[in-house]
Amino acid sequence: MARVSQAHLDARRRQILDGAAVCFARNGFHATSMQDVLKEVDLSAGAVYRYFSGKEELIGAIVGEVLGEVHAGFEEAVRSSPPPPPDVLVASVLSRVLGTKESLTVDGRPAFPRLVIQVWTETLRNDELAAVLFEGYGAVRETWARIVGAYQEAGTMRSDVSPEHVARTMMAAAMGFIAQQALFGPTPTEVLGDGLRALMSVREEADTR
Repeated sequence: MARVSQAHLDARRRQILDGAAVCFARNGFHATSMQDVLKEVDLSAGAVYRYFSGKEELIGAIVGEVLGEVHAGFEEAVRSSPPPPPDVLVASVLSRVLGTKESLTVDGRPAFPRLVIQVWTETLRNDELAAVLFEGYGAVRETWARIVGAYQEAGTMRSDVSPEHVARTMMAAAMGFIAQQALFGPTPTEVLGDGLRALMSVREEADTR
């Protein structure tokens, strides 16, 4: 029997993950069965179960992959000295992540933002998925705290605010932007960058007392 190449195995795994992501984004985790996934990817049960034991493992793999991409984008920024400003950094990382998923659609609209909302909802009842999400976001938050530290060392950000607080705020901006994409439709990431840039331009009024 001919040996299957790693490239073929990787492509098949990608096919399954992408098909499952579309199914979950369309109908949610609970209303989606493995039969739905099999139909979406047009593969036999044996072909799919070779890679994933079931729906829960598929969900965990999708979540871990997305968080890994976000984390990698911010880690790349840490290696710059100083890192790009927040408006450029957040918009560019989101643009890259959304760009890798732009081929996945539900009713002509991007599937990824809808999938993210489904994931957040599922973590409220699924402890294992919540642990994956907690670990992933924890890594992103820690990276952002280091980025803020680099800003402060370079003198481009005030030093009297906790890096942890800034990290949580920037993550909230990114997560809120994704939520808006799911609720109101696609919006260019330049909108987020412009908004952050405008907020960053606000100056405290001098104390005239």
